[in-house]
Amino acid sequence: MAAHLKKRVYEEFSKVVQLPQEEAPAKKLRLTKPSKSAALHIDLCKASNPTDALQYLLHFARSSVEAESVEGVVRILLEHYYKEQDNSVRLKIASLIGLLSKTQNFNPESILDDTLNTFNTEKSHQVLAQLLDTLLVIGTQLPESLIVRHRLIEVAYKHLSDTYFGVRNKCLQLLGCLGNVDTPLNKDGQGLVPAVIGGSAPGVSGGVCVRDAQSLISDYFADQDPRVRTAAIKAMLQLHERGLKIQQTIYDQACQLLCDDYEQVRSAAVQMVWVLSQLYPESIVPIPSSNEQVRLVDDSFGKISHMVSDGSWVVRVQAAKTLGNMLQVSPHFLEQTLDKKLMSDLRRKRTAHERAKELYASGEFSSGRKWADDAPKEKVDTSAVNLIASGACGAFVHGLEDEMYEVRIAAVDALSALAQSSASFAEKCLDFLVDMFNDEIEEVRLQSIHVLRQISTNITLREDQLDTVLAVLEDSSRDIREALHELLCFTNVSTKECIQLALLELLKNLTKYPTDRNSVWKCLKFLGCRHPTLVLPLVPELLSTHPYFHTPEPDMDDPAYIAVLVLVFNAAQSCPTMTALFSDHTFRHYTYLRDSLSHLVPPLRLPGRTQAPGVSGIEGSGSVESAQLFLQQSLSRISTIHNLQDPGAQDLLNFTIRDLQRLGELQTELAGAADFSATYLRCQLLLTKALQEKLWTMAVPLCLKHNAMATAAAKQMLEETYKLEFLYSGLENRQVATILHVRLQAKALQLVLTARTRRGVEPLISVCEKFLQEVESFQRLFVVELPHLQESFVGKLLDLSPKLSACKPGELVKILQTTLRQSGFLNLQLPKQVQRASATIIEPTGESDNPLRFTSGLVVALDIDATLEHVQDPHNTVKVQVLYPDGQSHVIQPKPGDFRSPGPHRHRLITQVYLSHSAWTEACQIEVRLLLAYSSSRLCKAVWSDSSTEGLQPAEGATEGTIPFGKPVKVFIMPKPARR
Repeated sequence: MAAHLKKRVYEEFSKVVQLPQEEAPAKKLRLTKPSKSAALHIDLCKASNPTDALQYLLHFARSSVEAESVEGVVRILLEHYYKEQDNSVRLKIASLIGLLSKTQNFNPESILDDTLNTFNTEKSHQVLAQLLDTLLVIGTQLPESLIVRHRLIEVAYKHLSDTYFGVRNKCLQLLGCLGNVDTPLNKDGQGLVPAVIGGSAPGVSGGVCVRDAQSLISDYFADQDPRVRTAAIKAMLQLHERGLKIQQTIYDQACQLLCDDYEQVRSAAVQMVWVLSQLYPESIVPIPSSNEQVRLVDDSFGKISHMVSDGSWVVRVQAAKTLGNMLQVSPHFLEQTLDKKLMSDLRRKRTAHERAKELYASGEFSSGRKWADDAPKEKVDTSAVNLIASGACGAFVHGLEDEMYEVRIAAVDALSALAQSSASFAEKCLDFLVDMFNDEIEEVRLQSIHVLRQISTNITLREDQLDTVLAVLEDSSRDIREALHELLCFTNVSTKECIQLALLELLKNLTKYPTDRNSVWKCLKFLGCRHPTLVLPLVPELLSTHPYFHTPEPDMDDPAYIAVLVLVFNAAQSCPTMTALFSDHTFRHYTYLRDSLSHLVPPLRLPGRTQAPGVSGIEGSGSVESAQLFLQQSLSRISTIHNLQDPGAQDLLNFTIRDLQRLGELQTELAGAADFSATYLRCQLLLTKALQEKLWTMAVPLCLKHNAMATAAAKQMLEETYKLEFLYSGLENRQVATILHVRLQAKALQLVLTARTRRGVEPLISVCEKFLQEVESFQRLFVVELPHLQESFVGKLLDLSPKLSACKPGELVKILQTTLRQSGFLNLQLPKQVQRASATIIEPTGESDNPLRFTSGLVVALDIDATLEHVQDPHNTVKVQVLYPDGQSHVIQPKPGDFRSPGPHRHRLITQVYLSHSAWTEACQIEVRLLLAYSSSRLCKAVWSDSSTEGLQPAEGATEGTIPFGKPVKVFIMPKPARR
């Protein structure tokens, strides 16, 4: 019995002992990243000399630091800062503190006190300057903290008297960047309410008031170091940029700095004088050593004009640019810049009473004993007072004749800005701009042409000026010639001889450079439209007609004859009597050109003849309003479709698409809107055909043909939506939502078709999840547009969203199939302006039958010249594709320098494509086309940007692709076998 009891006690004791072991929780393993501060501390402790410490610090500067680790890292850096004796290491540590304070999501106020404490022990001027720069970084990160700004300003004020220029520079920069701008001056610059420059805050006393701060900064305008003087001016300008009105009393000091010995000071002073002239333009300032007074803006204009003759080309560029921004200057001061001789209007002249009084006081008249004592004196009396500095006379003449082309370009730009604001000044500077067409630098010539184009509405060219302008047509640069063609499009000429001269020179240009054909034709089109009365007396000579004899019919293949006809036909549009001078073959040629070059030849009402093809209808009426009304009526008819399965919906869509396509061909102003609407309706038509009853009621093996048709329709719908999204500009948020709604319909159709043709659930799970993510992203992106989508496909899906997230793939497919067939038609709302991106390949023309021959294995360059309209960011999106007869395809990315921008929303692509292939037995055609690259849509970006899984590639919806736009061109090439 004792043994039995002993056994039971042992068992109970074992249970008590084993129970805690069974219930003991498992230990959790916590993974932490190694501490940046600890690693930095170990590295700095290992450094045996300053060089090693610098290497460790440089290596650390290249690594990233998390926001939560910044404060600890700064503590370690400051600990070694106080131990370090070498200035270069302390300077690097101060620089790293400023760099770390920029870390995202880090509040630098936590390290401010530690950083300020370093000033108590630092003796090195270079390190002090770097510490002040660090304080500037911290201050800019905390713009709302008035106490922090006040403390930083006090530090800057304390060190302004440092002997090292770098410290004074940083102190002035702190004053300029962190000074208070909440209490500006009154309108007259007086009566300022004192305010603390660092900001007034509770518990903060002392400081420097804003008026004292300006005078304090202005005291350093006379500093002995030019770098400090420059920093003082820039600090004052920084205060102005932040909203503080600078006092007018600084004007005299700024004018004195224009004569400084150092170019950086003079350049900054020019900017300072300009700022004051904009703040106080109507203030009256005295002329030195006289009783005369002028407006401050006129006085500053004369002083800055004088700087155009400065010894430094940097100052001359700054002065010339600044002159272009002084639009409030008086006309006589403005016109003086074009004449090197001082005008009499800018001298103080004595009245007749003053002159008679002086003669009476002299007591004598001319006795004849002195040679020419009564002769009129041309030279100016030394007592006369000039209202403008003599060095400022002819400022633009000096600028346009400067030896540095940068100064000449700046002077040309300034002339453009001033001429656009003054029609009289535009006429006076015309000769100077025309003379710049003969500059030796191509960039100057091109800029001069662009400037003259901008002011062309205010001027009329004389024959001698036109002769100088047309001489540029012989320039070898294509950019120069095309810019000049653009200038002639908007230029007014005075006589019919000017028209004849322009036509003759343009025909010479056409003969010498045949590739300029389209540009010359376009130029003559606008020249004829602007001068119909001047072209009228030249028509018999231009068309070689005779009142009695029949003349031979010219060759219609001659580009020069086509150029003459383009000029005449465009002039006849505004001159009805001109058509009476046409011969019979001219009317036939008009009909031919009206069909082949409709963008150059306008519609004409010819007497006794039926209207030419294309004139009737919308284009003949010339009414954009009627075309707009027709477009709206077409879309209104479509809005009557409530369901895609309604009887007659397909026929109505077909007829409307046809009408919209024809409207886009006839009315170029509405081509973008018409094509956009037609493409959208084509997507709806494809969806309607894919949702036919026959397809969904029969088994898949019985309707394979219809199933393939539906699959192709879904694929084409996706392609069309990418065209709608990326090929058109000017779309608003509602149109983008409509496009992505159609894309979701296409993807839903693809999902349903995939479920019908594949067996098993596994392939559908990932596709269904991705589709639901896109629907959720659509709801997030277009919350504002959801009320307009209630009866649409997405609207009905969102109503079922709780059920969709819990259902199985098979049930989801059934819901999508039912929703697609029952969803209502989503009406399209057009924005105010829709433009379609287009491309036209000018060269190669594709008309030559002579193949381009080259040795196989080598390369040959094919010149590409194309015009791009309404293409956004062409440098990154436009590519050139070459298709070979054997199916090979090459895509070439043009260089950024190959693109030019001749006008708004227009670009020109001039590049070379290198071709290479193995030997062929005969010549074949290659196809050259332009592609528009696009990145994945906003919907897919939203889906994958929210995903926490890394390393996954987006599915098919998030792909990148290209869209062909523009008509392709075919070119004959012939790779020859290499000779052995």
